[in-house]
Amino acid sequence: MALQLRATSRAQELPGAVLTYPFGEDWEVFKVCGKVFMLQAEVAGKLIVTLKATPADSTVLREAQDDIVPGFHMNKRHWITLLPGGTLDPELVDDLVTESYLLVIEKNVPKSQWPVDPRAFGQNASSD
Repeated sequence: MALQLRATSRAQELPGAVLTYPFGEDWEVFKVCGKVFMLQAEVAGKLIVTLKATPADSTVLREAQDDIVPGFHMNKRHWITLLPGGTLDPELVDDLVTESYLLVIEKNVPKSQWPVDPRAFGQNASSD
């Protein structure tokens, strides 16, 4: 599945995620509680996905993956850009989209407005 389609599919599964076009129809901007967690566009003929990441994760990911580079037109410590090329594992794309969403909620949204608890999201509530 194409990178942007995979990222879009995952983003649409996340509670409260909304697709917007504040920069025109060429830029798909996914937000949660009004805060950006994913951007998608065609840049230099490539369909890219830009996501938030912790500075430590950003560094490790860029060193480990040729198709992950510093965030395009974003803070290079806190954002990464995924490039198409087929080397990124689809599950990694899902995880990176989810992590970006959770980081934005935890760091930029008042707790009273959280659509999910980022510390517990995805954990099995059952101990059976």
